[in-house]
Amino acid sequence: MFQGSIVALVTPFKGGELDEKKLCELVEWHISEGTDAILPCGTTGESPTLSYEEHNRVIELVVKQARRRVLVIGGTGTNSTSESLLLSEHAKEVGCDALLLIVPYYNKPTQDGILQHFKTIAERIKIPVVVYNIPGRTSINLEPQTFVKLVKECEYIVGIKEASGSIEQASQIMSLLIQENLEEKISVLSGDDSITYPLMCLGAKGVISVLANIIPKKMHVFTELLLKKKFDEAKKLHYELYPLMKSMFIETNPIPVKTAMEMMNLCSSELRLPMTKMKDENKEKLIKILKKYNLI
Repeated sequence: MFQGSIVALVTPFKGGELDEKKLCELVEWHISEGTDAILPCGTTGESPTLSYEEHNRVIELVVKQARRRVLVIGGTGTNSTSESLLLSEHAKEVGCDALLLIVPYYNKPTQDGILQHFKTIAERIKIPVVVYNIPGRTSINLEPQTFVKLVKECEYIVGIKEASGSIEQASQIMSLLIQENLEEKISVLSGDDSITYPLMCLGAKGVISVLANIIPKKMHVFTELLLKKKFDEAKKLHYELYPLMKSMFIETNPIPVKTAMEMMNLCSSELRLPMTKMKDENKEKLIKILKKYNLI
């Protein structure tokens, strides 16, 4: 079961190109800090601006560097089933433990279309799949009933990254899974750092985290406390980290986290258009928060 702190890994660039050395260093750092799983080529990894060759290369490098010491979930979802299949086939070939597949964006499929998209890929590739629901970016919501139907029809579906921001929706998903006796098979994962605490109190198994890019050890400890049902200790840590969690979204992700990582000498803040540098006034806010947490 996928659980704990799963980092939505940034993709480091240098002079417009993939910084392979830095990428491998980040993987090694996450393993040493206790990160439970690594997810390359997600939203935080700027997957929309990676070429197919770069996308494949990032996943291959992460898998090679991880050397089975930590689980790797490859982000291979697009709004095209055939393109998602190509990326997913490569991820399987190089040794990914699982795939993260986003709800198809822009073309706004029906609920049946979404179900068939995931089912087609999962049954062709035949490795575990975590579904990614983020209606704020895709313009369409994966309904809880659709997800549970998908789980019942396809054995390779093992989890959902629930990033609707709705505790109500996450509760409904978990309630339906319990009713169908599927809660032990499926990992519901928070897609937002700031609501990890309430979702894990309700039964979610972890978080796919932006914040873990800068404080991986603390995010591992946080989720470990929740998995062990040490809710009072976890609540204290939630409130301690909450301002830092929110600071990662002063501007569109991954602008703040990459800016923070450069300040912390972890990697360059270089982004690809249409992502741009953080505005000076927001950068000042971020500096104050990072100093408060003794990160810079």
